[in-house]
Order: sequence, then structure tokens, then C-alpha cells
Amino acid sequence: MDRKSVKVKIFGSEYPLRGESEEFTKKVAAYVDDMLTSIHTKIPEQPPLTISVLAALNITEELLKETDKNQQQMAALETEVTKLVNYLDTTIHAGE
Repeated sequence: MDRKSVKVKIFGSEYPLRGESEEFTKKVAAYVDDMLTSIHTKIPEQPPLTISVLAALNITEELLKETDKNQQQMAALETEVTKLVNYLDTTIHAGE
């Protein structure tokens, strides 16, 4: 797949980025920009580096929470599949 460069604006600066999908790259950049802007609005006196670190921490926290949630859902699904397989095995073998 040809990774086309797309220009995005994040926190007032323009960056040329490459990604699998132009639309997804724009969506990611917009999310980062929104997070930076949101934090800057709350604490405008902080320097850009501090704003960037706080944004990175917030985004990472969201990512880790979603990862944990997905792992819990996957474990629950695996448990249910195991129960179903055991039930089917028992049902099939009972009929033999």
C-alpha cells in the first residue's frame, strides 16, 4: 500500500505525516490536537512541553483502560466459548 503524505495541523504547527490511511491519519492528528487544546484551555500558563506531556499521559491512560477492557471482554468470551464447547461435547457424547 502506498503511504501518501498528508499535512495536518496539531496545536498550531503543521506536520507532514504518513500513514496507512489519509483519513485515519487526519483523525489521529485531530484527536491529539483536541487533547492538547483541551489541556491548554484548562491550564494556559503551562509551557507547550508540559501540555504535550499531559496530553500524552491522558491519551496513554485512555489506551491502557481500553486495552484492559478489551482483555477482560476477551477473557469473558473465551470462558463462554469453553462452556459452550464443553456443553456440546457432553451433549454429543451423551447421545452416542
